Formats: sequence, C-alpha cells, structure tokens
Amino acid sequence: MSKKTIKKQRTTIPYDKLTLANNFMFYKVMRNHPDACKKLLEMLLNIRIKHMTMATEETIKIDLDAKSIRLDVYVTEHKRMHDIELQVVNTQELPERARFYAATMDLDSLKSGDKYTKLRDSHVIFICMTDVFKNGLPINTFENICQEDGVTKLNDRSYKHFFIAPRCAKMIKDEEVRSFFEFLISNKANTKYTTSLSNYVEDARHNTQWRLQYMTWERQRAYDYDEGKEAGILEGREEGAQ
Repeated sequence: MSKKTIKKQRTTIPYDKLTLANNFMFYKVMRNHPDACKKLLEMLLNIRIKHMTMATEETIKIDLDAKSIRLDVYVTEHKRMHDIELQVVNTQELPERARFYAATMDLDSLKSGDKYTKLRDSHVIFICMTDVFKNGLPINTFENICQEDGVTKLNDRSYKHFFIAPRCAKMIKDEEVRSFFEFLISNKANTKYTTSLSNYVEDARHNTQWRLQYMTWERQRAYDYDEGKEAGILEGREEGAQ
C-alpha cells in the first residue's frame, strides 16, 4: 500500500472533556462571547477595536459554482476584517487555505460598484497547535513584498498570521498573550482573561444543545473519515495491482 494512503486511527474526545484547544469549543466560546473574541484579537494583533460585528452566517458562498468556506470566527470592523482559525493538526495546506480565505473575505465585503480602495484590511489568523513552518519562530506574519529588493511592500493590506501555540507559550514576552497560549495548551488559567475563558468552557460543557450539535458534528466527521479511509485502501490496492 502506498504511504500516502496510510491513515491514523481517529479518536473522539468526549464532550465533557473538551477544552478551548478543540475546534468546536473554540468556535462556540468565541462566537458566543464577543468580548472574549475582541480581547483575543486585540492581544494577538496589538490593536484596539472600538466596534466590531461578528458574522451571523457560518459559511461564505460566492455563487452556486464556487467553493463555499466555513470561517471559524469571522469579525468585521469599519476598516478591518478578521478570520480566526484554530488549527489542531497540520493539514499541509494552510498557506493555500489562508490565500483562499483572504480572497473570499474580500469578495464578500466589496459591494458591486465599489472601488477597490474600499477594501478593508484583511487579517487571516491561524492559531496552530503544531509547528507548521519549523523555523523556530512563535509568530509568522506574511504580507506581499517585492522579490527584487525584498523591501518594497505591495500595500494591499492583506495579512496572514500564524501563531505557533507551543512556541508562543514559551517565547512571547507579553505576559498576558503568553498566558493565553499556556492556557490553550495546559487548560490551566492564571490570569483574569484565561479564567473567564475557563468559565466559558465549563458553561459550554453544560449546554445540552451544543452537546447534541457536537455529537452530530463528530458523527459526520467519523463518516467522512471512514469514507476517506476506504478510498485510501482502494487506492492502495489499485497501486499495488499496477
């Protein structure tokens, strides 16, 4: 069988054991507690937000033939827009996803007839639980820069941020930011902000509706995993036969 078709056994975490480092829990906490989301954005990007709006739709679909995307936490301001994604595993396609998310956010925000200068600053944020770039940096921020001189910026105001949680928990100088990543990894709160996050997680564990949603979500993921695993087995057999 081809190495590409080998898949690890998938495990499901009980709902009562979920932490903020779980995609479902992260999404629920940030979506339902805007103040916590606002605080996180301000800390990560070192900005101040006066007023923000959280998208009511979970997906963005450009047209019937286009690929729709699901944004974990989609936040807009007057001149900025942000997408926060918690990435537990390295799927080997995060740069391409960041590119596609930024482009889709631009299309979603620009109305017909608007000038391109009306585009808001775009920030796609990935909080990664693994070191996806392996360059030793806690934060990797990307923007378009001229290859010829390595200095001139395109100034298209589109940014991609990758926060490597294990490194941020050890290397970030700002104590409050560092404590967030420590909490994300260890689930131990030691600041006012992380204590509030811990309380939100605990409250979410007692939400019956969210529990049912999680079970349904996990069931669908299990179906997708089984289908992918079966497809991989068949692919391996075909390669072996060839």
